[in-house]
Amino acid sequence: ALLTKYPNLLIFVEDVGNIGDVTQGLEGLQKKYGAVRVADTSIRETAIVGQGIGMAMRGLRPIAEIQYLDYILYGLQTLSDDLASLHYRTFGKQMAPLIIRTRGHRLQGIWHAGSPMGVLLASLRGMYILTPRNMVKAAGFYNTLLEGNQPAVVVECLNGYRLKEALPSNLTEFKTPIGVVETLREGKDITVVSYGSTLRIVCEVADELAALGIDIEIIDVQSLAPFDVRHDIVKSIQKTNRLLVVDEDMPGATSAYILQKILEEQNAYQYLDSAPQTLAAGNHRPAYATDGDYFSKPNADSIIEKIYSIMHEVNPTKYPTLL
Repeated sequence: ALLTKYPNLLIFVEDVGNIGDVTQGLEGLQKKYGAVRVADTSIRETAIVGQGIGMAMRGLRPIAEIQYLDYILYGLQTLSDDLASLHYRTFGKQMAPLIIRTRGHRLQGIWHAGSPMGVLLASLRGMYILTPRNMVKAAGFYNTLLEGNQPAVVVECLNGYRLKEALPSNLTEFKTPIGVVETLREGKDITVVSYGSTLRIVCEVADELAALGIDIEIIDVQSLAPFDVRHDIVKSIQKTNRLLVVDEDMPGATSAYILQKILEEQNAYQYLDSAPQTLAAGNHRPAYATDGDYFSKPNADSIIEKIYSIMHEVNPTKYPTLL
């Protein structure tokens, strides 16, 4: 739909053209729109980024794919030094609205299971960093970005491709707002903030926690940079007085970034009756395969145990120690 709407839109990376990308999300589009607009490239991420910057500076609207989030590291210097800083260091005179589309979180295999969001946040100041929880939200971000002129990284959830979602009737029109969080479930006991694939697990355990007498409020960050520009998270904490941040980056990375935003920028510390906590991945490289993922990253059991332990401290009688 976007290739039809925008004649200057191009999509390229290894495997995008002939097979329709590694997840077949673009299957058949090269045949329909031609090998110039939907193109395969060599396996060279920094060259892919460089091509995209050049195209964007000359009035085209490129979407450069990085096949998996782990591989964005190979193009990080070019993204940081040449793209993220361009608008700033030219005093607003030049821009390159390149969209980096990639996929990550909850993958399988040691090269396909990283979630180095903290690395991106530290090195790509000057770019939007967007983490849609599903493909409808991702599509809304592309619609928003193509109406603007700022560069962005969009990290789709790889296991989100397995979900069945309602197809919007206005595919090129609806938008996901940048910098705005979304409350997915209202609750009174504790605010749980997350994003991407881990957010889905938080949603899955909400009913089980409710059966234990714990009513959680779930907030989807959606956009890490910029972050919660309306300060909606602190409004939630004013009601629940407790906070847990759940993500699958390494400890002290993205979860620490989120805490700083909430506690210092939004001054949420004054409304907390319990210590704010985080639940991140293990401090090690992701283990192999699905069973390894269970032990490496937050899972349903660890999320329930963490939230229950917070509530146990609040009221040990109502929430006795779990066996």
